[in-house]
Amino acid sequence: MTVLGLMSGTSLDGLDLALCAFDHHPSGYAFTLLKADTLSYSPHWKEELAGVKRATAEEYFSLHARYGNFIGHAVNTFLKDVPHRPEIIASHGHTVFHQPERGFSTQTGCGATIAAVTGITTVCDFRSTDVAYGGQGAPLVPIGDRHLFANYHACLNLGGIANISFETPAGRIAYDICEANMLLNHLAEKAGHAFDRAGAIARSGRVIPSLLDVLNGQSYYSQSGARSMGREWFEKNILHLIETTSAPVHDLLATATAHVAHIIARELAAHHIKNVLVTGGGAFNTFLLESIYANLQAAAHSCELILPSAEIINFKEALIFAFLGYLRMHNQVNALSSVTGAARNSIGGAVYLGA
Repeated sequence: MTVLGLMSGTSLDGLDLALCAFDHHPSGYAFTLLKADTLSYSPHWKEELAGVKRATAEEYFSLHARYGNFIGHAVNTFLKDVPHRPEIIASHGHTVFHQPERGFSTQTGCGATIAAVTGITTVCDFRSTDVAYGGQGAPLVPIGDRHLFANYHACLNLGGIANISFETPAGRIAYDICEANMLLNHLAEKAGHAFDRAGAIARSGRVIPSLLDVLNGQSYYSQSGARSMGREWFEKNILHLIETTSAPVHDLLATATAHVAHIIARELAAHHIKNVLVTGGGAFNTFLLESIYANLQAAAHSCELILPSAEIINFKEALIFAFLGYLRMHNQVNALSSVTGAARNSIGGAVYLGA
């Protein structure tokens, strides 16, 4: 099956599109990444998506339809020079509210609109079924890690939020470790950049020890079991600490990078991870990776950070959401209760038929 996976992350970089072919053999699943691209958001769309959480119900559903229309036309443009149209689209959407403890996780980007604009059957709303069974609705990527990237001890994604997955005797587990590019990009924008390229701004700054201690001491990082992080938690617990600290932005970035590196390295050491596949935009932040290695060394733990091709770094999440859509259409489990804390494994995703 050929599937187009779509992903919009918390860092608001843009819409990732990954056209993938999947095969199932007796030995497991195989994939080919046929074409991939990122459609960067205009300032208008960044503002709309960042501000929708303050919208009225009517404004939310207006955006839901308009953003679905935007995605549909982006897909049509992306597929113009593709010889074979995908059989389905698997769209994660853009998360607006993630509050599984209250029974919901919502992603904007109407799947019915995408199917109508493209004429291609669209799978969306991947998280709600798991949440309904008492799970976090996230992370969902680990089932793809298990089937498509099993040759690594663990998989670490450095996106807006840093998350990890790995196998244990009790099954696959995964969770959000800490905020990553959501914080680093926010500070880089204050310095006039979309992101801190290779961590150069952070490298030029000095760590603020008092701020670092407060950041590292957040109670979320000491929780065990299934846990996930939303933008709401970040704004309430992290952003206000940054915004109320009077310091040059390069020092704030140095401190934020030191914080993210410390929390990630602590998790790798705690679970005795020996090698980890690193993907997401943060994989290009060489200063962040150096800082993780420095923290691992301080913890006397040896772990190899493995960087795959640039395509896999950039599009692994979109690739795996394509795989989740593939599993949904084959009525196969695509959400693991061992990961999310739900009462059972489930098959998530609403299906809107194309033309």
